[in-house]
Amino acid sequence: MKGGRTARRVFEFGRTYVVKPKGKHQATIVWLHGLGDNGSSWSQLLETLPLPNIEWICPTSPSQPLTLFGGFPTTAWFDISDLSEDAHQDVESMDASAAHVLSLLSTEPPNIKLGVGGFSMGAATALYSATCFSHGKFGNGNSYSTHLDAIVGLSGWLPCAKDLSNKVEGEEAANRASSLPILLCHGKGKYFKNLII
Repeated sequence: MKGGRTARRVFEFGRTYVVKPKGKHQATIVWLHGLGDNGSSWSQLLETLPLPNIEWICPTSPSQPLTLFGGFPTTAWFDISDLSEDAHQDVESMDASAAHVLSLLSTEPPNIKLGVGGFSMGAATALYSATCFSHGKFGNGNSYSTHLDAIVGLSGWLPCAKDLSNKVEGEEAANRASSLPILLCHGKGKYFKNLII
């Protein structure tokens, strides 16, 4: 810390993989991988889906030390200190990841539907992007300028949930929040009961 200011971290995102639509391009979804994964594995899976009108953009998160893993570096959209609701929220990394998603969507044609989705930590980041869209701002107060048409989350959670009621205040934010379709799916059964992240 110098002069009362903390240094900002630099976030170096990995390679981005794009699955082009096989039919008429009607929607683009940025799909975010889970903890320790990368965009390549999801792009290979998404390419096999019978959804010919969607372009899938599959970025890779930065590799960073994860507090939950004792500082072991892994690909992660943000840091996790522990799994409790009272855990420290790494808003700086979440903002950087949501801003990266925004930059990936910024070059899409105006008539294309835009969405963000993900698995596990990627779903959490997609939901964080939804709160930024609803609020009209990132957690740091900078403007969130892109319209979102859909959010998809598989086996994820809502980061900063305790602060959500403070973010979606006022008629404009409530209208944005209520206009955004969100699909959340979470497995239940013997294969999912031990899944932590």
